[in-house]
Amino acid sequence: MTHSSELEAVVQQAIDIKTKPPGSLGSIEALALQMALAQKTDAPQADPACLLLFAGDHGLVEAGVSAWPSEVTAQMVLNFLAGGAAANVFARTNGLDIQVVDAGVVGDLPDHPELIRANIRKGTRNALNKNALTPEEVDSALDFGADLAREKVSSGIKVIALGEMGIGNTSSATLLAHSIEGIDLETLTGPGAGLDHEGVSRKLEVLKQTVARRPGKLSPKEALAAFGGLEICMMAGAMIGAAQSDAIVLVDGFIASAAALVALRMHPELTGNAVFAHMSKEPGHKAMLETIGAKPLLDLDLRLGEGSGALLAFPLLRNACAMLNEMATFESAGVSGKEDG
Repeated sequence: MTHSSELEAVVQQAIDIKTKPPGSLGSIEALALQMALAQKTDAPQADPACLLLFAGDHGLVEAGVSAWPSEVTAQMVLNFLAGGAAANVFARTNGLDIQVVDAGVVGDLPDHPELIRANIRKGTRNALNKNALTPEEVDSALDFGADLAREKVSSGIKVIALGEMGIGNTSSATLLAHSIEGIDLETLTGPGAGLDHEGVSRKLEVLKQTVARRPGKLSPKEALAAFGGLEICMMAGAMIGAAQSDAIVLVDGFIASAAALVALRMHPELTGNAVFAHMSKEPGHKAMLETIGAKPLLDLDLRLGEGSGALLAFPLLRNACAMLNEMATFESAGVSGKEDG
């Protein structure tokens, strides 16, 4: 079955004849239909799934936009590799593998069987003074993410969750959403990994100065070069690669959504492959999701990143597929349907 409208009719009919009032499983029904259309099958699957966790540093941290120093990025990567982070715990609980990617970490990281190195550059340049990345670096990062995702899908992965780690990356995500979509900096700028009110004000001033260097609307690739985030580039690439391979991409919070915004502005036809896991507590996330036209599955006041929200939402995908694939119909169960009239 390849024709999407035919497939949609078949799947919607299959959902409607399950032993329940039509529409009574709400968003789970919509999710099952979305997954079926994205995977081009009337029997979608959530398993096997994996988390791609991209880590990178940001030169803009030198300007004081974060409550944490850049070395925390490398320290957290070591925590991921040791299995001790929230992402590890939730991935284990839900049976997902994690692939950690050194997208551009400044600190030195030891070789590890679960660590892939991109080797493009160590951290971005300080976007306050110069472009964070060259166009060639942007292309390399997009391609790296896309190739990795395609490789995972070709090995049988059905759902790729996107996660990140990078001190300063809420600033990069804010600048991207502002320059690509024109959302106000004031709306988008939040505490990130724990700034107080004064810290948020200082961060906003730095971001205003940074935007003044490259004002106006930018294309997705221009924005990535100007304001960077090697990990954001690679998440955008991973979304494109996975979606073009008919996989589902489960998008985490504020930073992953900025990557999704980039990917979907480059390839609007891939919108149906993106499932947005949750509404972040980061104040600008709502505006970003509204711009994308996304309806998140959960709202749990999360603001950790790492793919933690995507992992928490993953069981909903698993259950949506099970509903479609395993639930009895009125006929098969011998249950009377609703009478007409």
